[in-house]
Amino acid sequence: MLLRESPAKTFREADVSVLGARMHYLHAGSGRPVILIHGVVGSSANWRGNLAALAEEASVYAIDQLNMGRSQRIPGLDASLEATADRMAAFMDAVGIARAEIVGHSHGGAVALMLAARHPERVRSLILFAPANPYSRLDHLLIQIYSSPLGRLAALAAPYLPVRLQLFALGRMYGNPKRIADGSLQGYTDPMRIPGTIRHILAVVGGWFADMATLKTALPWAASIPTLLVWGDQDRAVDPASAMQLQRILWRSELRILRGGGHILFEELPDECNRIMLDWMRRDLASGPMVSSFEISSARGLRRKKRPPSVATPVKTSAAV
Repeated sequence: MLLRESPAKTFREADVSVLGARMHYLHAGSGRPVILIHGVVGSSANWRGNLAALAEEASVYAIDQLNMGRSQRIPGLDASLEATADRMAAFMDAVGIARAEIVGHSHGGAVALMLAARHPERVRSLILFAPANPYSRLDHLLIQIYSSPLGRLAALAAPYLPVRLQLFALGRMYGNPKRIADGSLQGYTDPMRIPGTIRHILAVVGGWFADMATLKTALPWAASIPTLLVWGDQDRAVDPASAMQLQRILWRSELRILRGGGHILFEELPDECNRIMLDWMRRDLASGPMVSSFEISSARGLRRKKRPPSVATPVKTSAAV
């Protein structure tokens, strides 16, 4: 394992061998382990606004999935959810983690759910930011476009488009594009320029509908894992309404909706998301009843709101844990 101290001294960079391939990750803090899994076009750099806050109470690992970020590119790597989840379990073996809190975003949230279904003994709880799931249809058109020959060509060109166009695309993933911080764009575009990255992303896209069907079948196996779902009500990538259907299966889940937030909440509103994650991590999830519920917060002022009458109420179930 190779460790490199970051210039800011807030985290360490490290490489570890996972199933014979080099996986890169960032590490900060000490205590019980927390693993952060990025989305399909993301990298460990996307979590830079969260690492320091979480590291005050945990040993935090922000990983670069194989073929992504600064990890090794492996031609022909199995891009399915099941294989990716198994590689996450292998990463835990490689760094000596028996059980962890798993935080996932978008496609990384789907990976986290599959990890919980296939390796439930490795997952203490899940914190999922707008996880890709079988009940959202917002992404269907984009998946179909990028599965076409013209769409694949557009994807290969995307990392080299003018910065203004790239910022526009990233801004679509925010509730308010003015919240894009300096350096955020590079966390997506720099790794995408490494040969092999886009082809891996296209492999994920090509298997998307099959993966969502597999995840739908697997979800009941993750139902007993305490799960926090976090969504922005302005999410254009994964439908916030799909959270209600997830809650019907994940009976130990809670939902937080942030008004005015987009798809990449933890990057757009890091302070509020850090508070939400830390509050969850401090709870004793192993005792007492847990009720499937949700709460709405406002992105303006970040003051917690009670549920207004106009918001649909999710199915509520309780169980002694």
